[in-house]
Amino acid sequence: MTVIVLTNCPSALRGFLTRWLLEISPGVFLGGPSARIRQVLWDEVRTYSGQGRALLAYSDDSEQGYAFETHDHKWHPVDHEGLTLILRPKDRPRTTSVPAKGWSKAAKRRRFGGR
Repeated sequence: MTVIVLTNCPSALRGFLTRWLLEISPGVFLGGPSARIRQVLWDEVRTYSGQGRALLAYSDDSEQGYAFETHDHKWHPVDHEGLTLILRPKDRPRTTSVPAKGWSKAAKRRRFGGR
């Protein structure tokens, strides 16, 4: 089983993939091509994805039973003791707003049952 997910990719690439895979949702392709065809499709996706992103997931003889690859994603697969995990970037937007102090009167009533 092979799954390819495209985000913000040219429609010509989507049309190319429909020759080999079934598009079950916009940008989500599913099928069972051979390993050689899967690699050719993935090479084409990486070449013609433009500004878009792509994800390939397929059945594999590993502990997890599947393997995956990414193209132009912020999240990257890494091997950890034989398991493939996703490494997420640490940079998160910081909020500059100060949280409100204390409880509102309505929240106090709901929380403590008073009037």
